[in-house]
Amino acid sequence: MSTIRRRGLKVTAALAALSLLAACGQPAKTSTSGVGDTEVATGGRLFATADEATAKLGSSAEPGVFPRTVVHALGETKLEKKPERVIVLDSGELDDVLALGIKPVGMATTAGQSGAPAYLADKAAGIATVGEINNLNLEAIAALNPDLIVGSKLRANDLYKNLSEIAPTVFSIRPGFPWKENLLLVGDSLGEEGKATALLNDYQKRAEAVKAAVGATPPTISLVRFLSGNIRLYGNLSFIGVILKDIGLPRPEIQNIDELAVQVSKEQIDKADADWIFYSSYGAGPSPDEKSVTAGGLWQGMGAVKTGHALAVTDETWFLGLGPIGAGKVLDDLTRILAKK
Repeated sequence: MSTIRRRGLKVTAALAALSLLAACGQPAKTSTSGVGDTEVATGGRLFATADEATAKLGSSAEPGVFPRTVVHALGETKLEKKPERVIVLDSGELDDVLALGIKPVGMATTAGQSGAPAYLADKAAGIATVGEINNLNLEAIAALNPDLIVGSKLRANDLYKNLSEIAPTVFSIRPGFPWKENLLLVGDSLGEEGKATALLNDYQKRAEAVKAAVGATPPTISLVRFLSGNIRLYGNLSFIGVILKDIGLPRPEIQNIDELAVQVSKEQIDKADADWIFYSSYGAGPSPDEKSVTAGGLWQGMGAVKTGHALAVTDETWFLGLGPIGAGKVLDDLTRILAKK
C-alpha cells in the first residue's frame, strides 16, 4: 500500500444552560438522541464518497507540532497543544485512539453495552462512559474536562455545536468503510500522524501475508449478519468488506457491490452461499429467528454449510471493530481459517 497522507472552547456556556434549566424546575436535557446526518448514512447522498472526502481532511502542521488546525467534516478546529484528555464517541474512535497509544478519559458505548467491546476491554479498563453512541450525555462529557472530542457526522452531527462548546471537537464523516482515512484524521488530531501511517502500513503488510498464505486460487467469501428482525449480506463498502478486498478475497455476486449491505429474507438465505460463509449475531447472541434460519433446510442445503465452511465469527471485531486493532483481529481469524497448511 502506498503511504496515505492528506492535506475549542470552554465548558462554561454549556454548563450554564444546563444549570438554568434545572433552576427553572425543568430537568436538564443532558442526553440527546436521533442527531446524526442521514446524508452520510447508508443509502444517503454522500455515503459512497465518504472515504474520498475524509482523505482530504486533516492538518498541514509538521508531524507532532502544536498549535495546529485540523480540517474535519464540520469545519476547522484549532488545537493549542497535544491533547491529553480525549473523549471518543464511537467504537471506531476508541479503537483508533487506543491503537495510537492514548487512553481516552471517556467513551460512548454501543446500545446495550455497558463498556468497551470485549476485544478492547483490557486496554479500555477504567474509561468513564458518557452515554450511548446515539444517546450522549453532555453533562457527563463536560464533567470529564476533555481537551479533545472525536466523533462523526453520522452519529452526532446536530450536537457538534454543543460539543465544541465543551472542548475542541473533530468529526469524521462516518465510521465503517473509511476506517483507514478516519485513523489518519484521528492521528492528525493527536499529533500522532506518523504512528497512524505506520499502523496502516503494518496492516497492509499483514493483509499481503494473508493473501500469500491463502494461495493463488482464493475462495469466495460470504458475509452474513443477523440483526434484530433482518438479515444482511455485507458488501464492499463496509469495514469487513474493505479488509477482504485488501486481501483479494472474491465475493458472491450479490455481495460484490459498492454498498454497505443488502438485506435478504429468511426465504432468500441461500443467496448467501459461497466457498466460505462467515456469519455473526448482533447483540447478546443467536436469536430464536437466527436459530430457525441456521437450522432450516435452505441454510443446511448450502455448499459451504455441507462442507463445514460456514463459521460463526465475533460481531464486535468483524462488523464493529472499525479500527486497526479490530482489523488485526480479523486478519488473525482469516489466517487461522484460510491459510493453506
